[in-house]
Amino acid sequence: MSEIKDNKVYILAIESSCDDTSAAVMCNDVVLSNVTAGQAVHEQYGGVVPELASRAHEQNIVPVVDAALKNAGISKDMLSAIAFTRGPGLMGSLLVGVSFAKGLAASLGIPMVEVNHLQGHIMAHFIKEEGVEHKSPEFPFLCLMVSGGNSQIVKVNSYKDMEIIGQTIDDAAGEAIDKCAKIMGLGYPGGPIIDRLARQGNPAAYAFSKPHIPGFDYSFSGLKTSFLYTLRKLVAEDENYVEKHINDLAASFEATVVAVLMDKLYKASKALKIKRIALSGGVSANTALRNAYADYAKRYGWDIFIPKFGFTTDNAAMIGIIGYYKFLDGEFCSMDKPAFTRTVL
Repeated sequence: MSEIKDNKVYILAIESSCDDTSAAVMCNDVVLSNVTAGQAVHEQYGGVVPELASRAHEQNIVPVVDAALKNAGISKDMLSAIAFTRGPGLMGSLLVGVSFAKGLAASLGIPMVEVNHLQGHIMAHFIKEEGVEHKSPEFPFLCLMVSGGNSQIVKVNSYKDMEIIGQTIDDAAGEAIDKCAKIMGLGYPGGPIIDRLARQGNPAAYAFSKPHIPGFDYSFSGLKTSFLYTLRKLVAEDENYVEKHINDLAASFEATVVAVLMDKLYKASKALKIKRIALSGGVSANTALRNAYADYAKRYGWDIFIPKFGFTTDNAAMIGIIGYYKFLDGEFCSMDKPAFTRTVL
């Protein structure tokens, strides 16, 4: 096992749960490098193709890890441990990262640390950067975790004690946005495109049905259906309707999604009497959602935490920060641990 010198723990983190191959190097809780290779091959299919994703990971993993080490200015012999995403995610994609982590850890004689991908998104708020002022939420806090595959309200008691308060019972918010972008003939991923178009549109131009789900759970399938039926009716009257009104359609749909997300989050905050509110996941990069967070903070006295854009989407630094905490607690992973596709927090 590598010797720890000057109280410095160097963690190499690997993230490969979906279509981004990412590697990061942490020195304690400070990120030294965070390198990510995307996969443009999926754009022509309107979504991630698992087999193509795993093949791309195989091509990207070595150069991405090499770049992360070089950018951090360290050699692999200085590493204290390797943290990796064990799940959830696409099995083929996960296997590439898990297998690489096992092989490298074995060759270096250093321990491995398994990380839950969803917990990584939430703990991205604790990543520090050299020379950058940083503010992390105190425990406990509430976190709205929104991505292409997940929409959850989580009560975070510690880095390893998280309780799901509410979650989607069907489509996730990001998934609904991507599907409605596809309905309008936009590219993939739809989230950034909808965000850009919505900035030029009227969010009150159209009224789409909002779900009425008890408690703090979400549902977006009905909203998606309402959007589809509205579009069908309008296009039947004018085949060029979407093209003429694309900005207003995007703005109205986005505004409805954000309203649904924030309404349940507000109710959870009020019920649990917690005003430390964090936002995480890929959809947290959405402009309207970030603006809504700021507005709710002013209205209800929330202390809000929103990660920088680079830490919102899938990245290895969010895996590395949990890897560091687990390393300090001696929570290491054996070589026989397999990847998993689904799990709870």
